[in-house]
Amino acid sequence: MTVTGTQRENELTIPVQGMTCAACTARVQRTLERTPGVSAANVNLMTGSATVSYDPASTTPERLVDAIRDTGYGAELPDAGASIEEMTGAEDAARDRERRELRSKFAVSLAAALLSIPLSMPSRPWLLFALTLPVMGWAGRHFYSRAWSAFRHRTADMNTLIAVGTGAAFGYSLCVTVAGSWLAARGIQPHVYYEPVIWIITLVLLGNLLEARARSRTAAAIRRLIELRPLTARVVRDGGEVEIPLARLQPGDEVLVLPGEKIPADGAVVDGTSHVDESMLTGEPTPVRKAAGDRVIGATINGNGALRLRVEQVGGDTVLSRIIRLVQQAQGSKAPIQRLADRIAAVFVPVVMGIAAVTFIVWLVVGPEPAYLHALVSAVTVLIIACPCAMGLAVPTAVMVATGRGAELGILIKGGEALERSSRLDTVVFDKTGTVTEGKPTVQRIVGEDEAEALRLAASLERHSEHPLGEAIVAAGAARGLVLTEPRQFESLTGRGVIGIVEGRRVAVGNAALLAGLGISPGRFAPQAEAFAAEAHTTVFIAVDGDVVAVIALADAVRPAAREAVQALRRMGLESVMLTGDDARTAEVVARAVGIDRVAAGLLPEGKLEEVRRLQSEGRTVAMVGDGINDAPALAQADVGIAMGTGTDVAIEAGDITLMRGDPLGVPGAVALARRTMRVMRQNLFWAFVYNMVGIPIAAGALYPVFGLRLTPAFAAAAMAVSSVSVVMNSLRLRAAKV
Repeated sequence: MTVTGTQRENELTIPVQGMTCAACTARVQRTLERTPGVSAANVNLMTGSATVSYDPASTTPERLVDAIRDTGYGAELPDAGASIEEMTGAEDAARDRERRELRSKFAVSLAAALLSIPLSMPSRPWLLFALTLPVMGWAGRHFYSRAWSAFRHRTADMNTLIAVGTGAAFGYSLCVTVAGSWLAARGIQPHVYYEPVIWIITLVLLGNLLEARARSRTAAAIRRLIELRPLTARVVRDGGEVEIPLARLQPGDEVLVLPGEKIPADGAVVDGTSHVDESMLTGEPTPVRKAAGDRVIGATINGNGALRLRVEQVGGDTVLSRIIRLVQQAQGSKAPIQRLADRIAAVFVPVVMGIAAVTFIVWLVVGPEPAYLHALVSAVTVLIIACPCAMGLAVPTAVMVATGRGAELGILIKGGEALERSSRLDTVVFDKTGTVTEGKPTVQRIVGEDEAEALRLAASLERHSEHPLGEAIVAAGAARGLVLTEPRQFESLTGRGVIGIVEGRRVAVGNAALLAGLGISPGRFAPQAEAFAAEAHTTVFIAVDGDVVAVIALADAVRPAAREAVQALRRMGLESVMLTGDDARTAEVVARAVGIDRVAAGLLPEGKLEEVRRLQSEGRTVAMVGDGINDAPALAQADVGIAMGTGTDVAIEAGDITLMRGDPLGVPGAVALARRTMRVMRQNLFWAFVYNMVGIPIAAGALYPVFGLRLTPAFAAAAMAVSSVSVVMNSLRLRAAKV
């Protein structure tokens, strides 16, 4: 199967064609890992791709493609300049070609298999031979060519099992066809096995076809995300409007979006007012008012007014493209539980070959007459039933479906490892501002000798701050009509506040820790600050030239869903903890409001990091939920970092999971999806292993001495196909997961 890929820096995703089982992926991955210059390789059966981290000074993408081809599988270098639409279109076209080819091969094989039934008579071996040749030489040719390639590389995979099994049956049948009389004269009955060969290839092709269809269904999440985009954009040029394909849109272009149309790319409103439906990102049904200067996101839907926009990001730089890229990377990743299947697959095929050889020898020595026929049939049956398709599909199908389903729910999961760790969580740590609360504080009160002047100086300094408290102070100054000036110096002290020079005066705006660091006493404003804290308000001091001149009370509303999220986590057996840089009194009030018992307040970024480490040292598996730059270290340290999609890019990059809707209820949703996915993975692996553990002894003839029962090669092929499809269908149940 051909899948498109992307190259960035020293990581390359290469489409790989022809992989059919866990042994196939193990073989390609082993080859890539041994290639000079490669630091890591991850080969995924479900996506049909290999993601390689490499040193550009030691190797090239072309050499990596050649290394894959040397293993006997197809590989093509992806087009690094292709757009998301082009890449997905190529991927869909490749899947369609694969399905059409498999359908054609299966149709020919099935027709031959049905014709073989009336022809399976001792007097017609040449007709059966003629019927078998096109099935082996065309429909099943790839099994033999890949098996030969594996042999040349001193390895084996599913194709080896099929090729050896059907090849042995065909070779024996050909000998009987050519020299039947000679063999009969020596007491060997001239039985032929052309019919089982045809049926084996037919049933294996059926399994491959069903798997290909299932893989297409698992990719539906990516297609739905792509379909959110409009196909064209209305660009304003030379006073007129020109409709162009979206791919030709450039940063700096001005576009006109009429009511009801989709916004073509990320940008800013230049003219007009409207309400934009951003539910595809936020999940909020209420449209957001947009006016000049406001940012808009591509693929959101314009409401009741016309907007003129200036395009800022296009193609792969847009928010939607980043989401799609995250989903693609997640679907191509592996969960740690996959390593068990990979280790088994690495030795599974050689072990099966050995079991088949022992089976042949035992039947030949102690089996009933004709012993050689029993030996041949049993050995071939062992080879066919042991194909490790189900084992190779067990984990990647579940990861692919789960990450796709998560994207539909606004939960971006960065791969199988994040899923597996999330399923083991027992503690969730919430940052307060922007996570438990709205992250949009407003000034409630200001107390000082000259409140307006103090606020004007503070707002002037905070103009360069990106902190929510700073933005609230600036908004309060603007609301009062104060004339703000440009600070001559500005410095942000993370977790404390800001300092600088405004109109020649040294201004400091921040918390008590900032004052202590500057050696400034809150003086007579200390009781007022205590009173504000008792009311669950955040307190900010304003100091001018070394003296505190005012104190501001700010309030940040608790998110309505925060309490429900904490309760849901408690029902799931998880403890919630809240961390904040705010003072202890405010933190305690907010924590009580949402039902959190354990709180750590007054923390700088390194303090949040240490608190996460301390919880981990207690043996806990910890998730950190945050939205700001100051949360990034703790997000990276946690076993699972969960970033609010409404937060900063730094926080989102540091997290393992991104909640695009910025809703705390996404946290228990993500945990529930992860737990359900792991349950499906374990079910898949259990049945894949049990199938082989039970099937191989039966195929070898374990039931024959007691019950006189033996499996035929054709029945083994059918059972193998059913096992693979059952694993895929079990994973597809996750598409309907309600979390």
